[in-house]
Amino acid sequence: MMRYAPKRETVVALGGVVLSTMLSCSGSKPPPPGPAGKGAAAGSAEGAGDAGEDAAADTAYETLVSGGLRRHYRLHLPADDRAGRPLPVVLAFHGRGESARKIQSYAGLDGLPAIVGYPQGEPSKDEADKRSWQGAPYAAGADDVQFVRDLLEHLQRTRAVDPKRVYATGKSNGGGFAALLACRMADRIAAVAPVAGAYYPPSPPCQPSRPVPVLELHGTEDPVIAYEGNAKKGVPPIGTWLRGWAERDGCTRGPTVFMSQADITAERWSGCAGGSAVEHYRIAGGGHTWPGATVSSGPGATTHTIDAAKVLWSFFIEHPLPP
Repeated sequence: MMRYAPKRETVVALGGVVLSTMLSCSGSKPPPPGPAGKGAAAGSAEGAGDAGEDAAADTAYETLVSGGLRRHYRLHLPADDRAGRPLPVVLAFHGRGESARKIQSYAGLDGLPAIVGYPQGEPSKDEADKRSWQGAPYAAGADDVQFVRDLLEHLQRTRAVDPKRVYATGKSNGGGFAALLACRMADRIAAVAPVAGAYYPPSPPCQPSRPVPVLELHGTEDPVIAYEGNAKKGVPPIGTWLRGWAERDGCTRGPTVFMSQADITAERWSGCAGGSAVEHYRIAGGGHTWPGATVSSGPGATTHTIDAAKVLWSFFIEHPLPP
């Protein structure tokens, strides 16, 4: 397993992006970050919220300057990272009011044979203690799409990354942002798999440069992002949102049910352009939670019939970027 030199920090300039990396190893924890929403000196983890707390031996927390803002993220490396072979990348975006550390704690993605990045959102426009992502009405206005581009550029220069296998997931507002990346970064993001996503209509409208494979998981009793939508919030019903992606991807058949087990009904649109697909896992009685989570991931019931990490990974590996 990859190990790091204790409390080492590096600052580099890369294509106009300034990178600061702080790494931890067993028995040597980095200093805790400062309170959310406060500024940071260059090269410091201050201002990261809890993006950098409790870094494990195989997790780094790093910062880069993107769009004039110092941005924070956690990076989990698989045990065979030093083998030199290109690895997939999975980016996981936390929900509004959560953190990079929080989603890492419940999503179960660290066991994947991939580099897993947990970016940290910026303070919300009206509630600085709640970090959020671009595309939501409460987002502060940071260019999070550019942040993701800068982060991927950095990873591709510094790690053995397979550029055809870069994926995005997230929960709630983070799930909605993963969907926005499918609209804006179809050239870099091979497939997306939002969970309990908040799908605010993007502006400009979603017009991806190619058909994008989309997997969506959502509980029918989600108390935060209702399965039937919320007109006051501007959030469409999940069925409407899925049909929109089936149309964008040029799917000609579906939806057809391909799995029905206990509280789970899985359906798929097929015959989609460019080898894409649209899949949905409907969780009867499920709340605003991450399927398979063994710790709290939000209000409402958590299904253990499926494990979201395993489901999304199976979907991802079937859908690399096309040639």
